[in-house]
Amino acid sequence: MDKKDVIYVTKEGLEKLKAELAELSGAKRTEVARRIKEAREMGDISENSEYDAAKQEQSYIEGRISELEEFIKNAQISKDNGKKDIIGVGAKVKIQVDSEEIEYHIVGAPEANPLEKKISHESPLGSALVGKRVGDKIEVEAPMGKLIYTILKIDY
Repeated sequence: MDKKDVIYVTKEGLEKLKAELAELSGAKRTEVARRIKEAREMGDISENSEYDAAKQEQSYIEGRISELEEFIKNAQISKDNGKKDIIGVGAKVKIQVDSEEIEYHIVGAPEANPLEKKISHESPLGSALVGKRVGDKIEVEAPMGKLIYTILKIDY
């Protein structure tokens, strides 16, 4: 596997990806196939909205299965290499911007979810944080201008 093909993930993130793949490959795929079969049995499929919806869902599921298989094939669980004072994938980081303290979990791209404060190590903020230590200050370009973050705490 080429180094550029590696997708770094946390152990928990890889387990979630595997669980989603199992669900889609099993129950979801079977359910959609059943819906398509039932819609076909209704007769003319040219104006059958249920058939169209099921085919669309099938297309999404098959695409997502392919995507997940590729992620899992190239996944490498991030290791902290014993350096718990340096930010890497898997780290929980408390940072300060202006007077606000925010905590983020640095994760691999496939498991990123900003609403859950899980940011990818490839995102602008995530990539700026990786390799830094408590006390370091980083500048990140944001839509509203440059923001300066101070690293307050690192946990694994």
